[in-house]
Amino acid sequence: MSSLGTQFSDYFDAQGQGHEELFSGVKHIWEVLPKIAGYLKKNLPKGSKGKLLGSPVIGDNVFLGEGTVVEPGAYIQGPAWIGANCQIRHGAYLRENVIAGDGCVLGNSSEFKNCVLLAGAHAPHFNYVGDSLVGRNVNLGAGVILSNYRLDGMPIRVRLAGKVYETGLRKFGAIIGDGAAIGCNSVLNPGSLVLKNARVLPGTILSGAK
Repeated sequence: MSSLGTQFSDYFDAQGQGHEELFSGVKHIWEVLPKIAGYLKKNLPKGSKGKLLGSPVIGDNVFLGEGTVVEPGAYIQGPAWIGANCQIRHGAYLRENVIAGDGCVLGNSSEFKNCVLLAGAHAPHFNYVGDSLVGRNVNLGAGVILSNYRLDGMPIRVRLAGKVYETGLRKFGAIIGDGAAIGCNSVLNPGSLVLKNARVLPGTILSGAK
């Protein structure tokens, strides 16, 4: 049985995602988070191939892949890089520095900020995804919150196997491995780490990797 670690490969398979540069050269998985803004500034494609239904609000520096549909009432502030065949549903709010791979669902009344969703990830109903990495084919149940800020405002620490890691990040939500499923109305507190294919029961309050 696998155990929690701090390496990218402990949680994700980056091959074929098309964003290998973003994931390379990090010692600990959370080090991807402060790289997102610079990566988008350097690599964001120009133009858009998505389909807009009605009049969603699309800011500057937004790329929509082929087959992606943005429904009325969605707001994409940008910078954002959305892959092919995604659904950006009514009421979705994409703030700055959002990357979504192919086949993702960013849904109704859900907010996204400085995050990466790998291919097939779904956050379809009443979700908050802040400063987080969400793996391939992950499903966030309705009302799942990835909390990214400590109440005392202090930098977020990760404790694993008796060792304390100083992330240096004041904003750090969750790392959710490929294939995991998070049950409805769960709250993952800052610094939460979830293994590949894990199941988090509905209503769980995950204290983070403390």
